[in-house]
Amino acid sequence: MLTGTGPAREAALARLHEILVRIARAEVGRRGPRLQIAGPELDDLAYQAAADALIAITAKLGQFRGESRFTTWAYKFVIFEVSAKIGRHFWRHPDVRLDAGDWNRLPARFGSDPAQEAEWRDLLAALRRAVDEELTARQRMIFVAIVLNDVPLDAPVIELASNRNTIYKNIVRRPA
Repeated sequence: MLTGTGPAREAALARLHEILVRIARAEVGRRGPRLQIAGPELDDLAYQAAADALIAITAKLGQFRGESRFTTWAYKFVIFEVSAKIGRHFWRHPDVRLDAGDWNRLPARFGSDPAQEAEWRDLLAALRRAVDEELTARQRMIFVAIVLNDVPLDAPVIELASNRNTIYKNIVRRPA
């Protein structure tokens, strides 16, 4: 129906948009609190992501091979759009300072348990020194976004007009 014309296509687009909005709301609801996004802004992000995903899906209908359910294929579009929108939200107000709370969140990100706490304290002290003394401002900003704030890699790629490989290298390569 999506490839057709007229009222049948419009009805199919409306149904698909409803599905995409539900998926986007669930995803922004899951990710939003961590980035302090709530209320109307959260709902707006979901609607924008769903609308952009709908445009991308209709533009790429010919690429759907039928190897999975259509909604599964469409799901990846809306998740990507949510990631990009939340990433852009983060980059409007990037927080590149690393306070004690940021460092204390790190062990939980890697599944540390209380028995490993002393090891983690030593490791975090060394990591903190390295981040403060060895990373450039750009590397520090990317590190905070991806490692501490769980921003998807594609968001800095878009925001910094770069590519995944360059962003990855900024994370793993020592500054010159």
